[in-house]
Amino acid sequence: MKRTCLVAAGAAVLIGLAGTPALVQAQETGLASIHSWVAVGRKTCMETHTHDGNGTGKTKKDAERAAIQSWESFTAWEYGSPWGRYSESVSKTVNCDKTTTSEFSCHVNSRPCKSSRSVGVRKAKSGKAPAKP
Repeated sequence: MKRTCLVAAGAAVLIGLAGTPALVQAQETGLASIHSWVAVGRKTCMETHTHDGNGTGKTKKDAERAAIQSWESFTAWEYGSPWGRYSESVSKTVNCDKTTTSEFSCHVNSRPCKSSRSVGVRKAKSGKAPAKP
């Protein structure tokens, strides 16, 4: 009986830890601080550093969606999820080509930003986001 309880307790702990990477993913990695930041409206953006994403699809819209997903997943992995929202990024470029009769290829590029509502964004006394953390 004791052994069954210990096994059940151990399994519960392991199941509880399974959600931990999602919590860590939601935090910043700290790598964003190696780049200069600027305030853009209510966002904090990388001053000159950009990220790229590439994708393919049967339609131009599908290929663009895949390229944006590529941009978001890499940017969130590198800097943390607050930076990984393509919709928040600025200086966007999108280039798409029809590569075959049934496939499109798209490339996106933009400067990562995080919303001022994101955890960890502090306002300076001037009302602008700080240049460095």
